[in-house]
Amino acid sequence: MTSHAFTVPAEAEGERLDRHLAGEIPQYSRSQIQRLIEEGHVRVPRVKVTKANVQLREGDVIEVTLPEAAPAAPAAEDIPLEILHDDEDVVVVNKPAGMVVHPAAGNPRGTLVNALLHHVKDLSGIGGELRPGIVHRLDKGTSGVMVVAKHDRAHQELSRQFHDREVEKEYVALVWGLVQQRKRIDASIGRDPKHRQKMSTRATRAREAVTRVTWARDLKGLTLLRVAIATGRTHQIRVHLSAIGHPIVGDALYGGVHRRVPGQFRAVQRLARPFLHAERLSFTHPRTGERLTFVAPLPADLEDVLRDITPAELRASVFGETPDEPEADGHAR
Repeated sequence: MTSHAFTVPAEAEGERLDRHLAGEIPQYSRSQIQRLIEEGHVRVPRVKVTKANVQLREGDVIEVTLPEAAPAAPAAEDIPLEILHDDEDVVVVNKPAGMVVHPAAGNPRGTLVNALLHHVKDLSGIGGELRPGIVHRLDKGTSGVMVVAKHDRAHQELSRQFHDREVEKEYVALVWGLVQQRKRIDASIGRDPKHRQKMSTRATRAREAVTRVTWARDLKGLTLLRVAIATGRTHQIRVHLSAIGHPIVGDALYGGVHRRVPGQFRAVQRLARPFLHAERLSFTHPRTGERLTFVAPLPADLEDVLRDITPAELRASVFGETPDEPEADGHAR
């Protein structure tokens, strides 16, 4: 058993116990946390915990005991997977768009976990759940770099780094309108009270989230961005960019799909997903302490659209060298 203790901050006053723990323990989904609560693995000394809907108060201490690692349950599937790095502690992959990270209701097979179990023979289960090694997630429609832990010690250390905001994550996004470089979006995010599949900056119960635009290129009606996040709230980049009036192109959930598109941008109608790619991920190796950075180049579906919509006079600056652009070589450096 592994024990953890979390103190409830002021901004989480009134939040449900299961919802709060979903942010504190990112390797567990909310349904899995609810199961932990039902099985008696969660305590709040102030109140008797029997259900997941306990309302928290500022200063509450939440004590969580996680079960020991158990063999992974999902089936291994021979699904193509680009592996950027593989050692005895971690594996780094370039997740394709359209792939769900782990099995769940509606997606029992064909997930990243199923592919990992085929390609990575020494992957261990974590906490007896169906998410072996998963430390963080990317949305189904988002491609890019992900790190996966191979054993419980690596999982705990990587989870700590994500929680303490020591992991650097940078994405490429194409958005509607003009967004200035160095733009900072500081707005808490929570579940939309009216549309439960969406997140919102107007939620009454929300968690701190900060998104920074580190590089921008004006494409005369659209803007190509590099965006960095320290927090990792659900749909964070998509929600923040939509909230400031610049939704991600192709993002139907947050207003990024337009019925009428100017002729020079018609190529965006080919997109089957949001134009969002996790390009760069930096973390400290859980055993060696070495700082590692991995980069995944823009996938073909996004690059082809970008080439078609970029004005000729801007192509050199977009597809050539750009300020502080990482080398898209898919290797650590």
